[in-house]
Amino acid sequence: MKTLVAVAVAFLVPGLALAGAGADLARVLAGQSCQECDLSGGDLRRAEIAGADLARADMSGAKLWAADLSGADLSGVNLTGAILAAANLGGANLTGANLSRAYLTTTNLGGAILAGANLSGAILTQAQLESSDLAGTNLAGAYMELANLAGAQLGGANLAGVNLVSANLGGADLSGANLSGAVLLGANLEGAVLKGAVFCDTIMPDGQKNAGNC
Repeated sequence: MKTLVAVAVAFLVPGLALAGAGADLARVLAGQSCQECDLSGGDLRRAEIAGADLARADMSGAKLWAADLSGADLSGVNLTGAILAAANLGGANLTGANLSRAYLTTTNLGGAILAGANLSGAILTQAQLESSDLAGTNLAGAYMELANLAGAQLGGANLAGVNLVSANLGGADLSGANLSGAVLLGANLEGAVLKGAVFCDTIMPDGQKNAGNC
């Protein structure tokens, strides 16, 4: 109800809305571009904002459960601790975004650009990341059980301590990636490129420990 009131105010009394709290949230829900906006802690559950331009916005702690952000420009966005479970971020641009400790369970990130993003400690259980660009991404300590990373670009990514139990990495490019302490038990690595990847105390799909680079 509060969100609807904020949107109404944005249309009826533009000057007042822009000066009041929640003005940025109202702009986004009204379908407007909102670069560098303050959306921290905002309630955007089930929001239909596909293709939105939210570059460099502060969305830390925002509630984005089941929101449609497909094709959105989220480059440089702060999504620390945000709740993005079941959201649609397919094809979104998340270059350099901060998603540390974000909740991305069952989130669709297929074809998304996450190059150089920070996903350390993020929850990505059953996330869809097929054909996504994760080159140079920091995924240290992330939870990625049953995640689909088929055909993903992970060259130079930091996957230290990542839980990849039963994940699908078929055809993924892991060249130069750091897999120290990662758990790949039951993961699919068929056709994956592992040239130059770092293995140190890494649990391989068959349960054996790989200490080749320790």
